[in-house]
Amino acid sequence: MTLANATVQSGRHGPPGSPRAKQPGQINRNAGTWFLVLPALIPILVLSVGPLLYGIALAFTDSQSGRTRSTQWVGVLNFQDLLHDGLFWESFRIGLVWALGVTVPQFVLALGLALLLNENLRMRWLARALAIIPWAMPEVVVGIMWRLVYNPDAGILNETIRDLGLGDGRDWLTGLATALPAVIVVGIWAGMPQTTVALLAGLQNTPHELHEAAALDGAGAWRRFRTVTWPALKPVALSITALNFIWNFNAFALVYVLTNGGPGGRTRLPMLFAYEEAFRYGQFGYAAAMGCVMVAVISVILAVYLAGRLRGGEDR
Repeated sequence: MTLANATVQSGRHGPPGSPRAKQPGQINRNAGTWFLVLPALIPILVLSVGPLLYGIALAFTDSQSGRTRSTQWVGVLNFQDLLHDGLFWESFRIGLVWALGVTVPQFVLALGLALLLNENLRMRWLARALAIIPWAMPEVVVGIMWRLVYNPDAGILNETIRDLGLGDGRDWLTGLATALPAVIVVGIWAGMPQTTVALLAGLQNTPHELHEAAALDGAGAWRRFRTVTWPALKPVALSITALNFIWNFNAFALVYVLTNGGPGGRTRLPMLFAYEEAFRYGQFGYAAAMGCVMVAVISVILAVYLAGRLRGGEDR
């Protein structure tokens, strides 16, 4: 072997004990991977990450509507104003009540429905198809449909109450005491299908042999659920519950169509409040600060929730 060849091979492979240099094939594979990822990554960066960063920057300005208005950097002034804005924190409280009031019953009902659809029932395929119909309907359509259901004069709910002799019915969406519960019922109905589908997928991934072994040991239905079904379903349940809480807290279209935040702000969720500040009153900077606060608080709540659930799982 000549000195030139040894030098070339030494430069190609490196000295003994050093990490092997990347081969051309590996470089091509990495380039091909990025080439396949970019079509999905670019829309995320443009439509999600970019607006998020812009919204955070906007929260530190006094940006308002109007082409002739100049935007000035105001630092944390918007956040200081938020601390003393009772209307915003009231909407935040309503948002938490709404999110919990929808997420918890939604999960319980969806779990029962998923357990039922997992059984070998006749016409099970039809029941599964019917169960996801609310999921296929746009939120605006769902809101309009339920406005008709709640109609005080000709709605099916009040007509049923009158037919049963339980009274004359009431105006569900404009009553101070009934507006939020009525909207929560719609949220549960509209969001239950995706929770059911996720839980049903988790149930179908549970090995059937475990149920058979538990049944041979004399375990009843509840004990089989507690010792076999729930441990296998828990990761799916944790994920879908966290996602539902985020989705429900950030709800906008459904409540906007049903009540537009009324009556008297009883259903004004944080997203509705921020929307009004931005597009009704033109306070873009202040509305962006609201969005930052909502993201930060919900992130903390979810972090504590997930950490507690995961720690509990490790202890068991």
